[in-house]
Amino acid sequence: MQVVREQIMRALTVKPNSLDQFKSRLQNLSYTEILKIRQSERMNQEDFQSRPILELREKIQPEIMELIKQQRLNRLCDGTCFRKISSRRRQDKFWYCRLSPNHKVLHYGDLEESPQGEVPHDSLQDKLPVADIKAVITGKDCPHMKEKGALKQNKEVLELAFSVLYESDEYLNFIAPDKHEYCVWTDGLNALLGKEMTSDYTKSDMDTLLTMEMKLRLLDLENIQIPEAPPPIPKEPSNYDFVYDCN
Repeated sequence: MQVVREQIMRALTVKPNSLDQFKSRLQNLSYTEILKIRQSERMNQEDFQSRPILELREKIQPEIMELIKQQRLNRLCDGTCFRKISSRRRQDKFWYCRLSPNHKVLHYGDLEESPQGEVPHDSLQDKLPVADIKAVITGKDCPHMKEKGALKQNKEVLELAFSVLYESDEYLNFIAPDKHEYCVWTDGLNALLGKEMTSDYTKSDMDTLLTMEMKLRLLDLENIQIPEAPPPIPKEPSNYDFVYDCN
């Protein structure tokens, strides 16, 4: 009965859209397959729950978090084009914001149309010193979400909204183009303020990178000679006919 229960629970985790999909998933989860999954999970749990492994994991985490932080700041330096969304749902105006290479200033300004690449710092009219930023506000607490009644009712927009509070009561208001950019910018701004990066994107990156790093460090390298210097970079090929542009 326990195996049957586990088959049903695992089949439901993929959220089948029909009874046929549910039955197909059950057929793939045979008794033998369930035993293999159990054994694999048990081995992974035993390997990664031992005290030395937990200590190594704790030691590596700050390194991974610093790597994620640098990636976020680099993305802010590249900049993002944001839409100006009014209560009438007009989305024909754009503005661009990017962080200076020294991480001390946010450059931003209006655009006539969506850019095809990065917008140079000198073409952005306004500046906001990072030292003047007091806090990062998200969601329904943002002033532009409170002011605009139509936007206030739009859950999708609420989840993409964030604001930068500076001076006493001045705000720089954002609506990210998607959830990914929202996470990148809120993480990056919090990192600039010395605060914790708490987005789902950061948690996912931490789990992925930490797992990869743990597996690399735990590789069995006995009797394997590791070179002290990296191998030389090969010469460039005579042509690039093998490169395909998929766009």
